[in-house]
Amino acid sequence: MRIRPIRTLFVLLVWVIAIAASAAERITDLRPTVLLISIDGCRYDYLDKIDTPNLHSLIERGTRAKWMIPSFPTKTYPNHYTIVTGLYPAHHGMVANNMYDPIMNARFTMKDADDARWWGGEPIWVTAEKQGVHAAPLLWPGALAKEEGVESSFQMAWREGISIQQRVAKVAEVLDQPVSNRPQLITMYFDMVDDAGHHNGPMSPQVVTALQQVDEGVGQILKVLRDRGIEDQVNIIVVSDHGMSPISAKKVVYLDKYLDPKTVDIVDASPVLALRPKDGNARALYEELKNIKHGKAYLAENVPERWHYSGNRRIQPVMVMADDNWTINTREYFAKHEVEAGNHGFDNKTKNMRAIFLAAGPAFQHGEMKPFPNVDVYSLMAYVLNLQPVKNDGSLDPFQSVLVQRSDRNPTRKMRAPWQKEWDEVALNR
Repeated sequence: MRIRPIRTLFVLLVWVIAIAASAAERITDLRPTVLLISIDGCRYDYLDKIDTPNLHSLIERGTRAKWMIPSFPTKTYPNHYTIVTGLYPAHHGMVANNMYDPIMNARFTMKDADDARWWGGEPIWVTAEKQGVHAAPLLWPGALAKEEGVESSFQMAWREGISIQQRVAKVAEVLDQPVSNRPQLITMYFDMVDDAGHHNGPMSPQVVTALQQVDEGVGQILKVLRDRGIEDQVNIIVVSDHGMSPISAKKVVYLDKYLDPKTVDIVDASPVLALRPKDGNARALYEELKNIKHGKAYLAENVPERWHYSGNRRIQPVMVMADDNWTINTREYFAKHEVEAGNHGFDNKTKNMRAIFLAAGPAFQHGEMKPFPNVDVYSLMAYVLNLQPVKNDGSLDPFQSVLVQRSDRNPTRKMRAPWQKEWDEVALNR
């Protein structure tokens, strides 16, 4: 009878030891670290309308921009790569999700993401590795496109169906490396909000659920940091690539009303129709489309200067920019495809395209930021990681009110690249 309490105590002791052994070890040798998280398709106002306690915990101890201005076109690959290179799409070469390069005589779709020929410029993980800082660009678009002579220390290839738990576990794995091998730059990508927005429309119940699931994932990442005693030591930056607009089958424009679809090659689809005339006469094609309803046609050389979208051979001769909420394509296309409930790619000044930016950590003071372009994020990460940035189109200026001042560097120092025509050739022919 007296043995039972002893056995119970023994079992309890073994259980406690097992838990202690399985618990994460505290990290006491952390170097300046950035964790960059992307929530694809998270419109700037979602955080004000959806309960996201973990994201708001970062805002409460850090900073948030009213919104972040995406680059044109407001598509996934161009903007994710702009965020990590500090270059506008016309400079890094990822000018759309679907492209044609006349010199390469090749097409790009998102399934070609690992082909390094299409990704120009220098992403932050390459900048880091070149300067002796390990990087783990996990799931980020372009991360598996190998830079000649440079490879990131840790990678995670994209595939459908990667769970939030698997993503969190990978972050934990790279943080648990010894200091000599531990990445100081880690990226993570969540696609659920964008998928829900396309299929069900912005602010649909499915979008609410998806963002709350991502918020729970962020909470799990924060727990990973907390368990290792570094929650307040890691600089966490949360961004999105673009917002989302509601669209419907009631707002479609048939391209057939204005031209014979057989006379053009549609390189990329609505809301930015990228067109190549098969006869090579761009001016004649433009004349056919210049009076199109619910959209605006442009010759490549006449697009708005504020788009920073010129001088790149992958920009097609004629494009049509659909008005917000509208879809433009051929009758054949609409016969084969349903119009989704949401889309992005519209003019980057459109309110629905606005993205999010928030950050917390030892490099940031509490405060609200004014809107700024996403080309500036590269310079911010380089500053926080003590890296020398390469030539880029961004600046640290927007962050001067929220960055913790350091004596070794002035965070207001501009790091802008000259707007030079030859920059495109440098980026595309490296």
